[in-house]
Amino acid sequence: MADVTIYTSSTCTYCKAAKAYLDENNIDYTEKHVDTDREAMNELIAKGHRGVPVIDIDGEEIVGFDQPKIAKLLNL
Repeated sequence: MADVTIYTSSTCTYCKAAKAYLDENNIDYTEKHVDTDREAMNELIAKGHRGVPVIDIDGEEIVGFDQPKIAKLLNL
């Protein structure tokens, strides 16, 4: 099982689409809300990102909702 973390904000439509895609494919993930969790925001900035979604799959980061790349990394 892959280790998946997704950094999101409550107003991000791409975040919602990415989470829906993960849910539809029964992928467990940890969600980090950057708009309500200062620590999550600091983690995201430390990784060099300022926008969401950022999806970390086993240490490989995907910026934005790149469905083909997500599918490839998760062998979907």
